[in-house]
Amino acid sequence: MILARLVMGALAGAGAVNAAYSIASDADIKRTASDVAWDLLQYYKGNETGQTPGILPGPPPAGDYYWWESGAMWGTLIDYWKLTGDATYNDEITRSMLWQVGPNRDFKPPNVTASLGNDDQAFWGMSAMLAAENNFPNPPKDQPQWLALAQAVFYTQATPDQHDDTCNGGLRWQIYLSNNGYDYKNSIANGCFFNLGARLARYTGNQSYADWAEKTWDWMRGVELMDDEYNIYDGAHVQTNCTDINRAQFSYNNAVYLEGAAFMYNYTNGSEKWKQRVESLADATIKTFFPDDVAYEIACEEHMSCTADMLSYKGYLHRWMAVATQVAPFLSGKVLPVLKKSTEAAVSTCTGEANGRTCGFKWNTGAYDGSHGAGQQMNVLGAVSSLLIAQSEPPVTNMTGGTSKGDPEAGTHSDRNKKNELRPITAGDKAGASILTILVIVSAVSTFGWMSTGV
Repeated sequence: MILARLVMGALAGAGAVNAAYSIASDADIKRTASDVAWDLLQYYKGNETGQTPGILPGPPPAGDYYWWESGAMWGTLIDYWKLTGDATYNDEITRSMLWQVGPNRDFKPPNVTASLGNDDQAFWGMSAMLAAENNFPNPPKDQPQWLALAQAVFYTQATPDQHDDTCNGGLRWQIYLSNNGYDYKNSIANGCFFNLGARLARYTGNQSYADWAEKTWDWMRGVELMDDEYNIYDGAHVQTNCTDINRAQFSYNNAVYLEGAAFMYNYTNGSEKWKQRVESLADATIKTFFPDDVAYEIACEEHMSCTADMLSYKGYLHRWMAVATQVAPFLSGKVLPVLKKSTEAAVSTCTGEANGRTCGFKWNTGAYDGSHGAGQQMNVLGAVSSLLIAQSEPPVTNMTGGTSKGDPEAGTHSDRNKKNELRPITAGDKAGASILTILVIVSAVSTFGWMSTGV
């Protein structure tokens, strides 16, 4: 593995003399994406002797990155493979994601319990869902499969201890009772759950997932974490019945809901209700997070107060908006030109550090801003790769060529879910593509530490 890195480094160095990246043609886009991907992987040490596969250095203070961002990185690289055709990192993606599934195959490995929230787990689940939708090469048969892993994450989050009656419902930020933040219900945890439910509904054809997605959307609107203008705010505490809304806005919140809404539009065969929601949310997202058509993180970018987590949000914004145009094609004329202009600004920042191509964060400056990290590289990789979205096939389903196998018992093996009861398994479930919603779950609450995404 180390030898491979050295060989690839020598090859990559041949292109390092070109300080400015081009996205003028498909060939240029692929070449630029390849270089940015290689530079991203220089922050990853999990394929080196003595290191842990799957994770970026961290969590703080041991390193800059919480566990969730590693899951996001593998999702970024799955999109990179799908859009460019470059399979260089596929083996490492598979190895890393399977290494982190945990003993219950639900992306809750014991070594990250001190920094585990519902949003953290969901980012790994969404990357597994992406692998299923993109027909990423399936794991060996004796290993958990991509669809089953996404199902497991969804099941473990659809539990009464997470969706309780406080604030009239909604998913708690933290998984465990003793975690700092368990009393907080926020948009990203609910957004990831909504997103995953919408995508599972489309992939499997199982209405129960769509019901959960609809319920989550309605809760967000009811508690006013999403307002009438489709601004999405960070979260609120259960002690106030979620009336103390933290009005910070982050781009990945808008993006995760926009993509999920687009999947619901597709799943409902173009319903007017979901079309209106998609259009309104797209308009609000562009207005808020793309001043002058360049991605901008309004909560922290002006004074560069962004945490390492926040420094990765622009990549999800680009990637998820791009995919939304595939399942809700009416968005293309509105969204894709903005993403292209934003990407032009992004690559203009990739002129820093020793190799003359490290990417910065402040895209609207047109120059390298001195910042660097895995988040900044992921942002630009996601943006550049997504320029190829129009030539890419839409996400598959189990009826349109999807090959990933599901598991009707996924997510029911963890300690708190040992007493879960599911409705009877259908023949379709056993075929491996569709699954069931949890009807009755008796939960035993575990006690662990807490994590923070910095928001």
